[in-house]
Amino acid sequence: MQTSSERTSSTAKFEQIATVLQIAGWASLLVQAGLAAVSGVLLLLAVSGRSFNQAIGTTTGVPGVGVATTQSATPSIGIGIFWAVCGALVLLFGVYLAFRLMRFGKRLRNPSPAIHPQRAKVMHVLWLGVVTGLIGMLLMLLGTGATIGVLLSKSIAQPQGVAIYDPNRIIRSLDVFVAAANTTGVTAHFAGTVASLSVFNWLHRPSD
Repeated sequence: MQTSSERTSSTAKFEQIATVLQIAGWASLLVQAGLAAVSGVLLLLAVSGRSFNQAIGTTTGVPGVGVATTQSATPSIGIGIFWAVCGALVLLFGVYLAFRLMRFGKRLRNPSPAIHPQRAKVMHVLWLGVVTGLIGMLLMLLGTGATIGVLLSKSIAQPQGVAIYDPNRIIRSLDVFVAAANTTGVTAHFAGTVASLSVFNWLHRPSD
């Protein structure tokens, strides 16, 4: 049977763990959700601009006759968009895991022990958050590398000191949006990984 001091110590420990889980969950949720919104807006601008350019890629010079004009969109940039979308989906899962941490913290504050989450489940969600962040960073880094490679190849193909008449050689701002979206996603996944890994290590530290 627990003494009064033991119950007080146990309650204080649960309160401390609940506070850490809620702070880490809130911080991870706000940072990841905010950066996910920024990355999503950048991707939306890039995809909508790409679709618009493709839509006007064919004009009509003579009634009833389609005249193909030079394609102003960058076909290869679609690889960067693909990886960015994959990373964004993984990021949404990371936001969900951050929300679960907040819920765990709230449940630990409940005076009924039956409501408290199991330690193994909390550790599993934290470890899953670390793995999710690493996978997300890998996907976003692949997108960043692919986008930078496209931009670099276009910059090398640009003739120096002369006018550029081929739109395919022009580095468009929409192409840069894809690189920015991937970079923002890397930052978001990094924040989620740090939050989960920090709490995971804190719970594994030797008790005093």
